[in-house]
Amino acid sequence: MYEAQGVGLAANQVNLPIRLFVANPTGNRDEGEELVLINPEIQFPKGNETAQEGCLSLPGIYGNVKRPKTIKLSAYDIKGNAIERDVDGFLSRVLQHENDHLNGVMFFDRMSDEAKRDIDDRILELETDFQSKQETGGIPPNSELLAQLEPWYQRYC
Repeated sequence: MYEAQGVGLAANQVNLPIRLFVANPTGNRDEGEELVLINPEIQFPKGNETAQEGCLSLPGIYGNVKRPKTIKLSAYDIKGNAIERDVDGFLSRVLQHENDHLNGVMFFDRMSDEAKRDIDDRILELETDFQSKQETGGIPPNSELLAQLEPWYQRYC
């Protein structure tokens, strides 16, 4: 996350099918608040705010996303302690973005149709690059990627 200048990373972005994400709104190791959130839930959204978002899963692609301004976070920390916290500002946006990943939602899923059209070509480029790397063996085929997850699903599902 830090090497890519990110502020959050969900477990499923690195092939771990568990409900966990890490976040640090400063984007700098050893600065700010580093959070490890297990089984997060976001509730009681209030207000709205639009701001630009990007994603480590889609390098170089950014778009404006409307999200609630304030939320209530419920989760567990790495030691199993319960966390209950009202959050606003940039941290609220980061937590919502990462929680969306755990729910299979990407930031562009929350963009207007018009705004999505502005990034469609760049997303298509990433998809084409991914498929090309699969065809040349640089990335395993989908069947192999799914097989890597199978032990997790058998154990936890």
